[in-house]
Amino acid sequence: MTNEEFSRYVDQAIASLPQDFREKLDNVAIVIEDFPNQAQLRKLNMRGAMLLLGLYEGIPRTRRGSGYGVGGTLPDKITIFKQPILQVTRSERETIEQIRSTVLHEIAHHFGMDEKAVKNSA
Repeated sequence: MTNEEFSRYVDQAIASLPQDFREKLDNVAIVIEDFPNQAQLRKLNMRGAMLLLGLYEGIPRTRRGSGYGVGGTLPDKITIFKQPILQVTRSERETIEQIRSTVLHEIAHHFGMDEKAVKNSA
């Protein structure tokens, strides 16, 4: 799958959100990388055999104070990892579904859901 195709499927997953949620995606950048970097893996205490499909880094909307975004606040970041997703899927349809699932999972973290709540809502 080309980078352009993968990116288009990420964009489609974002576009599939209800408008109310899309409008509230505030101060968050969604990027695509081939693999997580060493700092991301260290932060999560992950070891070699584990696959990371996506990662939310930031301050969830539910924990932002009234001063959030004032001054030099960097945007939150959602990273979707292309190669691990391709490793766990076997067809284009399955890849598209996994991309959508991963994007929605990480956006749920942006809205304040912890890992347990995200898994229970799936």
